[in-house]
Parts: sequence; C-alpha cells; structure tokens
Amino acid sequence: MFSKDTYLQRRRALREQLGDGLVLVPGNLDAPVNFAHNVYPFRQDASFAYFFGLNRPGLNGLFDLDTGDESVFGDDVSLDDRIWVGEGIELAQQCAAVGCTARSSAELPVVIAQALGQGRKVHYLPPYRADTTQLLAELLQLHVSNVREQASAALIAAVVGLREIKDAGEIEQIEQALLVANEMHLVAMSATRPGVMEREVVAAMRGVLGRHGLQEAYQPVFSRHGEILHNIEYGSRLEAGDLVVNDAGASSVLGYASDVTRTLPVGGRFLPHQRDLYELLVRVQEQAIAAMRPGLRFAEVHRLAALRMVEGMTELGFFKGSAEQVVESGAYALCFPHGLGHQLGLDVHDMEALGEDNVGYNEEVSRSRLFGLCNLRMGKRLQAGMVLTVEPGIYFIPALIEQWQAEQRHAELICFERFNAFNGFGGMRVEDVVLVGESSARVLGPHTPKRVDEVESAMC
Repeated sequence: MFSKDTYLQRRRALREQLGDGLVLVPGNLDAPVNFAHNVYPFRQDASFAYFFGLNRPGLNGLFDLDTGDESVFGDDVSLDDRIWVGEGIELAQQCAAVGCTARSSAELPVVIAQALGQGRKVHYLPPYRADTTQLLAELLQLHVSNVREQASAALIAAVVGLREIKDAGEIEQIEQALLVANEMHLVAMSATRPGVMEREVVAAMRGVLGRHGLQEAYQPVFSRHGEILHNIEYGSRLEAGDLVVNDAGASSVLGYASDVTRTLPVGGRFLPHQRDLYELLVRVQEQAIAAMRPGLRFAEVHRLAALRMVEGMTELGFFKGSAEQVVESGAYALCFPHGLGHQLGLDVHDMEALGEDNVGYNEEVSRSRLFGLCNLRMGKRLQAGMVLTVEPGIYFIPALIEQWQAEQRHAELICFERFNAFNGFGGMRVEDVVLVGESSARVLGPHTPKRVDEVESAMC
C-alpha cells in the first residue's frame, strides 16, 4: 500500500468535488473458474484500490459526504477460513493503515437503507461484474437492468479527473511493472525461433512473472498472425520469415499496469520488405511521442501519426494522392484500423469500465464515427501527469482489403494491387508507455529493444 496520507488525500479530493449524500465504492469478490472454491487470481477493483488500497475480496467502501465518515465494510476470516487459507490480517488493522473505519458487512444494507429512507443520494460507479451489479441492485432497491444507467455522472467525472493524473508514487509503480515487462520481452526475443510454438514463448514470459510473484496486466498477444489485433491463441508454430507481434505486460505489486508491444522477425533478421515498413513504423511512433505536450489534443497526435505513416507508405507504393486527403478520408485505416493509444494506470486501459467516452472524450472533443478513428480511446487534451500508450501499427488484413477493393472504397487513394501483394505479411505494432510532463513527454521504464539493429541483436 501507499502511505495513509495518500489515501486520506485522495478521498478528501473526491469529497471536495461532490455535493452531499454517500459514495459507495464496491470492491471485487473472488471470481470462480468453474466452482466456488476454484477461483481466478484475485484482482481488486481499481477505484476501490485507488481510494482504499486494500487488496482482499468482499470489501465495500463508503464515504459519507455530509459527516466525513469513511468506512470499509467487510468481515474477518472465520474459523473455516483459518483452516483452509490461514489467519490473515484483521480488517480493523488494515483499515487503520489507510485511515478509515472497519465495519461488518451486515451493517452496510442498514446504512444504505437508512440513507435512502432519508432521501439521500447514493453515488456509485457503473459496475462491470454481474455480482457487483446484483449487490448494487439489492442495496439500492433497483432492478438489475437499471443499475448501470443510474450510475453517478458526477462521481464518474470526479474519479476520472483524479485517477488520470498520476503522482510520483504511481509513476514509480508503473516503472516497476515496466522493468518486469522489459524482462518478459527480452526473454521472448531470445526464445522466438523457427520451429518454436507460440505457446512456448508465452510460457517463458509467464515464467518471468512467476519468478517475480506478479500477475500479467492482461492476456498477452503473441502471434504470427499480427493482422489479428488481439489474437490470444498460441497454437501456431513459428516459421522463418514470420513476423510476430508480442503485446505483453506485467502488473506491479500494487496493481499498476505496463503495456509494451514489439514486433519480432522469426529467424532473427527482418526481410527487406519487412524492414522498410518496420523502420517507418518506429519513426512514426517516435515522432508522435516527440509531439506530445500538455494542451495538445491526443486526437491530433493520432492524426500526425497517421499522416507520417501515409507519407512513408505512399513512397512505398501503397497510397496515392496527397497524404492529407488519405488521412482525412479515413483511407489510411485500411492498414491502421485502431487508435494510437489509451490511458494507463491501475487498469491497462485505465478506467475503461467507467466508459471510454467518459475517460477519453469530453464536451470539447467527441468521438469520430469514421472507420478506424472511431476506435481511438483517447481524444481529449493531454495534461501533465497523464500516462498513455503510444502504439501505431501497420496491418495487412485480407478480409478488409478484399471488402474495400470489392466496394472500390477509396479506390482513388489506395493501390489495392500493392496491398494484395502483401497478403500473408501479417502485421506489426510498436508500443511504449509515455508520461506527459510539463512541456513534453518521455517514455517510461527501461529501453526495450525497438529499432531494427536492437531487435536483431537481442534475438541473436
């Protein structure tokens, strides 16, 4: 956990942004795999972790905005629990460490019922798990179908405003996660060889996590079919000449994420046609990072990346006409159909459970409906203290190319013959975690090999 003062300050800052009533912040329960006592590794709700810092299932936090009372409702381990899982630390002791009061789970329905009877507002965030939805429905006397839509817009805005600006302790946690992510990627570079199964490399990366006693921040993408953006099947055998997209990251001890992607040439050397596109991709990413600064809309950074990509790919014969026209029309999304990045913190897609538009957009910047650009998770202005990923990609997706060519979509801007010649190429993506500073931005964590010579050297 962070210091008691950190959690006291976070809760104080939240109270200052809301009016009266209560703020209910449910923690997570254990999630069963196939029966109650066989569970997935526990992952605490990120907002509960942010405000209360306690990493155990079955807890619910409550702020009373009128009295200033701050409590966590839960239960100490039973005798049966002690037999099966050990003693554990008493809840009162844990709550004291983060500056709040411990109360029994049985008290929570009584407190909420009393507040509702008095006509008081109960603020809560939109749930993303069925058990949390059911809990909120029961406590707040709502039908389960109405729970999400009645989440507090004021609370969502306040939490986003607080969590999206990272303090020094949070940056340190992210960098600790990136140290382990770097080790995972180095192991993957060493293990990626012709004849190796994808799952063998994934197992090697998970071995790194096991040695550090950490969880992965998300299920890794490791695939020779890099044109499938989130391919999490690991059943292919690697062959010389393949490109492999490796998108993998670790969580820190306190649950902060890392998110790093590298593209690896199976056989240890990029082929000439791969090298041309890969060097372009790295330049695009570095130029995008160099452009980032407070006050600039991230949507403009995405546009810059798309523009530089199109300029380079036009020289290689993939597009025709002006780069500005290709970008404004959306034709570039044939090979770059996702957004440039997203916020990162306690969630790898930070706060996405609160709604992408609530996190990445506002009254000034709304989401585009254009194919590709509509997938940009973050469009609003950058602020000092924000942490984001920057992850451009180039993909040759056969079904998409075939459909667009059949429709003659953007035919005046796209050289379909050139795209078809790359059928079977796969895809490539390069991603780093970036901190926005007072006047510019910098990549966090150690330097994971990225440029052609660095990747090839690491794979020797």
